[in-house]
Amino acid sequence: MKKSFIYSVVSLLVIGLGLSLLGEAIISKLENSSNWFCLGTLALIVCNTGFALLGRAVIEKIRDNR
Repeated sequence: MKKSFIYSVVSLLVIGLGLSLLGEAIISKLENSSNWFCLGTLALIVCNTGFALLGRAVIEKIRDNR
């Protein structure tokens, strides 16, 4: 149970960070800044990492219930 809880909390934090980075990338693009593409790519990587951690939390929770 502890492992799944840690994975779920960390995944929510990472997804939130990715969404914040996505917002920054959108703002940068609207302001015609040159680094919007790098921020957007980083946001995509961070969000996908968070979703993968969330999936891992579900797997750990299922293993705990067996």
